[in-house]
Amino acid sequence: MGGVLSLVGPKCRTSEYNEMLNNGSCKRQKTSSIFYDEESPRLIPFLPDELSIQILARLPRYCYCNLRLVSKKWKATFESAELFKVRKELGLTEEWLYVLIKDEADKLSWHALDPLSRNWQRLPPMPNVVCAEESKSGFSGLWLWNVVGSGIKIAEVVRSWLGQNDTLDQMPFGGCSVSAVDGCLYVLGGFSRATTMRCVWRFDPISNKWSKTTSMSTGRAYCKTSILNNKLYVVGGVSQGRGGLTPLQSAEVFDPCTGTWSDVPSMPFSRAQLVPTAYLSDLLKPIATGMTSYMGRLFVPQSLYSWPFIVDVGGEIYDPETNSWTEMPTGMGEGWPARQAGTKLSVVVDGELYAFDPSTSPNSGKIKVYDQKEDTWKVAIGKVPVADYTESESPYLLTGFHGKIHVLTKDANHNIAIMQADVQDNLGSPSCSTSVSAKPLHEHPDSSETVFWKVIDSKDLGSAELVGCQVIDV
Repeated sequence: MGGVLSLVGPKCRTSEYNEMLNNGSCKRQKTSSIFYDEESPRLIPFLPDELSIQILARLPRYCYCNLRLVSKKWKATFESAELFKVRKELGLTEEWLYVLIKDEADKLSWHALDPLSRNWQRLPPMPNVVCAEESKSGFSGLWLWNVVGSGIKIAEVVRSWLGQNDTLDQMPFGGCSVSAVDGCLYVLGGFSRATTMRCVWRFDPISNKWSKTTSMSTGRAYCKTSILNNKLYVVGGVSQGRGGLTPLQSAEVFDPCTGTWSDVPSMPFSRAQLVPTAYLSDLLKPIATGMTSYMGRLFVPQSLYSWPFIVDVGGEIYDPETNSWTEMPTGMGEGWPARQAGTKLSVVVDGELYAFDPSTSPNSGKIKVYDQKEDTWKVAIGKVPVADYTESESPYLLTGFHGKIHVLTKDANHNIAIMQADVQDNLGSPSCSTSVSAKPLHEHPDSSETVFWKVIDSKDLGSAELVGCQVIDV
């Protein structure tokens, strides 16, 4: 069995294994060959499969890519829900970070990082297909997932719906949204040329495959997504109609257990109704600039947009218990940190709501935390060492895993860096332990504690730009 498990390492020692077969005794050769016998009735000879699965489930996930090559039966086992159910029962699930990038040719690709082993794996390309619903509707645009990118800037979209240019007629696919629910990755909507798409694609890390799932009821680009009660919510975005692009106030929810979409009441955009004149009301377009699941509800900051100007107008909260929207507290809505590419970056870690506030000065930023009692945003981390890439649509991303805040950005070598914020006490020892070895990047002194930034890993992906990221725990 040692010959088989040697595949777990970074390199398969095939030559050593063959030498063992050639030089060993006949009995040894016969025993070893069983491990590669496609007709063998058991995963591991002489052991019941139930016990074998218990053994295999304890191996780290990054090994699975090589272990699938052992035999067809092993491949089926490592792509089975049964194995991952055992991992969950044993408390051995792993949080991986999935990063969506766009290269210089506007091609989208996904890369997964295991933060503990710092092992990167590239996902299979998204399918190159024509979405059936859009084809039947007579639109000529092709949904070329694996050959085009998301390089449509929201400013160009706004200029288009204001009739200032015809950019959308020449646009490739872009403007898609991403999310993760029930252990799977989802890519939703977007543009194909001047057409907004309804299609939804799902990546299952267990089977390592993409598949098409139920389409949204409305074609959307730049919609906002969030997860609440193990359901995927989408709100807002823009849609293509006969009169051109229209900002959406509608919302819908996807249940991964049933594979169905259901309508959610539209956002009222009550603050937008306060615009003083009909001219301004027609000129300023209401858009949702983010959505975060917090305290059992969905919080959606909102803005009025007329390129190149954007005006924050607070936000609204959706409560699934009452199936209704209410206005966001004044301090929360008006103080929600500034947007990036039409999106306000926020994340919930250990029940606290954090948001990234890009600084007007280069190579810095702040992370603020919302104080619910005082209805105000307070500085949690005074300086985030991020580079200023003004040409990039998303120069930085904010996420949370392993109970800590993480920022994704480009480092001085133009590699994509994943930075972790670690709080230390006055004596310099971490307030909570971490098993990830990394180098210090920056310290921000405070009265009682220090934020210690660590690069848990970086990846050279050429001139690729960040588009989005998600965390999946399986």
